[in-house]
Amino acid sequence: MREVMKKGWLLVVVGLALTLAVVSLAGCEQTAATPAGEIMELNLSSQQQGIWVTGEGKVSVVPDIATLRLGIEAQAPTVAEAQAQATEAMDKVMTALTENGIAEKDIQTRYFSIQRVTKWDVETEQEIVTGYRVTNMVTAKIRDIDKTGTIIDAVAEAGGDLTRIDSIDFSVDDPSPYFAEAREEAMADAKTRANHLAELADVTLGRPTYISESYYSPIVAPRVVYAIEEAAAVTPISPGELEISINVQVAYAIE
Repeated sequence: MREVMKKGWLLVVVGLALTLAVVSLAGCEQTAATPAGEIMELNLSSQQQGIWVTGEGKVSVVPDIATLRLGIEAQAPTVAEAQAQATEAMDKVMTALTENGIAEKDIQTRYFSIQRVTKWDVETEQEIVTGYRVTNMVTAKIRDIDKTGTIIDAVAEAGGDLTRIDSIDFSVDDPSPYFAEAREEAMADAKTRANHLAELADVTLGRPTYISESYYSPIVAPRVVYAIEEAAAVTPISPGELEISINVQVAYAIE
């Protein structure tokens, strides 16, 4: 009899607890839903107000910096031989760079590796080691851009057959004045567009309420294929022009 009474009380208590939990959750949902709905309505309302436009500004710039990616690649039957050849050739390349006016701070090692050279042996059906390859690549920043061709020739002569010239990039040492100019053009373009839209809508344009900027500053990177020849002429290099572009997104209030 006592066991039956205990089970009955237990069922009553569990039932009351579940009922209270359901009521509590329903109350919480009702209380939390109203403010969230109001906040969402306000956010959507604020996003729909005003005139939103995008302005663009572009400036063409003549590069004043050339960055060469160059180095040495040596291959020999042993690591010691390959490394000795690479070290000797790289020392000559570094000397050629500094003697042609490139500061040590503008020379940076970007890649160094020692790798096995292998081939597949058909008879044994195994991969066998035939030698070792040492690669040492650096970037050299040329601040006197007119000397780029001369420096390429000097490096090729110093490193001989071990010379590797991978690429050349052109850029601007201090792009900040060009960014400022492009930014002014972008803002002027945005205002012109907004004024036109305001005229078409027969409203009065107000002050900006939101401004966002994004920019694009490409690095001109032509592919360099260098062949060592006995010709005395300097390798021709043309930096061309690069374009700095800024986009602004502006929201104007409507008065």
